[in-house]
Amino acid sequence: MRRVLNRSITVLMLPLLLQTGRALAVPDVRADTDELAARIAERFSVRMPSYHLMRLPMGNEISARAWTNFLTSLDFDHMYFLQSDIERFADSRTELDDAIRNGDITFACDVFELFKQRIQERYDYTDKLLAAGFDLTRKETYRWNRREANWPATIEEYNELWRLKIKNEYLRQIVVRQIAEETSASDDETDAAPAQTNGIDAATKRSSTVTHDAEDTSQQVDLSPEAFIRKRYKQMLTTLGDSDGKWLIEKYLTAFAHAYDPHSGYMAASSVEDFDIEMKLSLTGIGALLRPEDGAARIVRLIPGGPADMDDRDIRLRAGDKIIAVGQDTEPIVDVLHWPLHRIVALIRGPKGSRVVLTVIPASDPSGSTTKQVDIIRDEVKLEEQAADSSIRTTTDSNGDVRTFGVIRLPAFYASMGIDNPRHPEYRSAAKDVQAILHDLQTNGVEGVILDLRNNGGGSLMEAIRMTGLFIRTGPTVQVRERHCIRVLPDRNPSLAYAGPLVVLVNRLSASASEIVAGALQDYGRALVVGGEKTHGKGTVQTIVRLGRDTTLGSLRVTTASYYRISGASTQLRGVTPDIVIPSPFDYMKLGEDALPNPIPWSAVMPTRFLPVADLDGIKPMLRAASEARRSDSERFDAYQQLLDRIKAINDAEELPLDLEGRIGLARSERDLAELQESLIPESREDNGDNEKHADLVLEEALQILADFTGTQHATAALRKQESLQERNPLIRMFDQLLQTP
Repeated sequence: MRRVLNRSITVLMLPLLLQTGRALAVPDVRADTDELAARIAERFSVRMPSYHLMRLPMGNEISARAWTNFLTSLDFDHMYFLQSDIERFADSRTELDDAIRNGDITFACDVFELFKQRIQERYDYTDKLLAAGFDLTRKETYRWNRREANWPATIEEYNELWRLKIKNEYLRQIVVRQIAEETSASDDETDAAPAQTNGIDAATKRSSTVTHDAEDTSQQVDLSPEAFIRKRYKQMLTTLGDSDGKWLIEKYLTAFAHAYDPHSGYMAASSVEDFDIEMKLSLTGIGALLRPEDGAARIVRLIPGGPADMDDRDIRLRAGDKIIAVGQDTEPIVDVLHWPLHRIVALIRGPKGSRVVLTVIPASDPSGSTTKQVDIIRDEVKLEEQAADSSIRTTTDSNGDVRTFGVIRLPAFYASMGIDNPRHPEYRSAAKDVQAILHDLQTNGVEGVILDLRNNGGGSLMEAIRMTGLFIRTGPTVQVRERHCIRVLPDRNPSLAYAGPLVVLVNRLSASASEIVAGALQDYGRALVVGGEKTHGKGTVQTIVRLGRDTTLGSLRVTTASYYRISGASTQLRGVTPDIVIPSPFDYMKLGEDALPNPIPWSAVMPTRFLPVADLDGIKPMLRAASEARRSDSERFDAYQQLLDRIKAINDAEELPLDLEGRIGLARSERDLAELQESLIPESREDNGDNEKHADLVLEEALQILADFTGTQHATAALRKQESLQERNPLIRMFDQLLQTP
């Protein structure tokens, strides 16, 4: 068996959990795939517990978790199975581990056969409901979030649940047409000569990207609400009928892998190929990492330099959005709910320069009561757009003095694959680029620097170590716990690229490598960390392990190590807590590690020896109080807080009105909220502060915090300490001279 590990790229990126496979028909599972499935299951049962970091045996506890995971992966909202179905399978709850050790996947086949039967029954019942019609004046509500709800116990409860569900879908179809007409009328009144935007003009952008229903599109306007809903469930039946044994074994064994942690999984041969393509960033498409969730394709993050990341329009893709329909240019959009992820990805991929249209449930409104439609021109990921960039910003401090600061935006911790020579023309290094930027900024006389790691999902571990080393002389940067040992990874380069006041800006999408750098600089007292409630909280490392030389057996993606800060605390679940918190919309969305099922728990190890550069604890309360007072007196931050409160309310609410008047009012409110969000939260694209509409309020406040910080003696303590070290050590002086040499 060959073990494949690429720590420099794969281990620090947010998870891409693929569940794919080309399908024929489930009845063929037993006849045609028994032998292969048995071999895969047997090897999986041995490899998974032996390679996983936690070394949990494949016993009753894992069996029970896998039982729950598999049922939930099919019926995540507890809408299709009856309670009697669950009880029918209850005896298998602690026996599945024994079964897969013997290569037996009968449980998966039996559950899936019943699932298909229940969907056929619900399709027939839905047809009757649509024929009878609905009273849209009746005041009632629909509970859209049923993840923790019981399965229906009786047929009467079952049918009533589905009456509300289908009425909700029917009402969305009615409301979206009215909202679309209102939006179109408003655009007609305000639209002058439209500017070109991402391959289509601005008028087209507005009419095609602002929708308020998961199913409606301009290409489907000729379908009645009844016809569209019937089409959706008929398509679901067809999709499941096209699912073969490879798809089922992947889904089933991934349920076992998820019993260990949410980033582990089983990948069939076709999934391994898709994974390799994604990690090499050679995919021509939209530039997004996806994982299946609740029957849709959820955007884990946008790849820096990809078409979606480079899209600067008001309506665009964001992390946490769920793709539920895909269309090709002007062709009819296809509903992809409940599709295997590989089939969704196949629709999104396409020739460079072609147009794909996506219907998306926004991360800010998980109920699906409102959606957006985004068109993107497919392109290759532009690696040069991943590069660190910088700007020089000015701000007025509390004394009325103008201060000049440098802002470095780093989208990813990138590094050249297979090129170790820094003099090679194709050599790429995030740390090297930031080092050059720091030199230029200091040449231009900046008084402080902001390192913006917002939305940075990680990348190369070595680049994270080198990046930390730009701001300290030498010392440990991170601890890595593997199954048999704990390793301390240091920065050994005594050269120093920058020793002045430093702020690190983070949010909930700052993960892995970003958390290593932010945590290390915080532990050293080298920087103030500013941003959302906490970072992502992914403190684990995944390895690709083949199940054998026979590639048809597929591979495991298994968690084999975890990260710890030099202070001993893990970044798992808790992430890095900023010194000064500026609330973010991502704080109210289910985007962090703690939102995933069965995460590895937080833990700690002994701190390693390191010499802090400065003690900033004494100054943090003053800086925090000044920031809070500034924001409380700001009308723009008041509007920003109202937006955050509304996003929180939407995410907390679990019921939707099912009367026409109440639903239209809700849709109008969500439309206004979306417009406010776009005006106050520009995300990662840098605008240099020139556009008031897209002013980055968080960055502006970070600049004010840096201005406060530079006025304190703490800000210069690190500089004095490290300059003193330089004076005492001639070798360090030599390194610094080399650093300044072009």
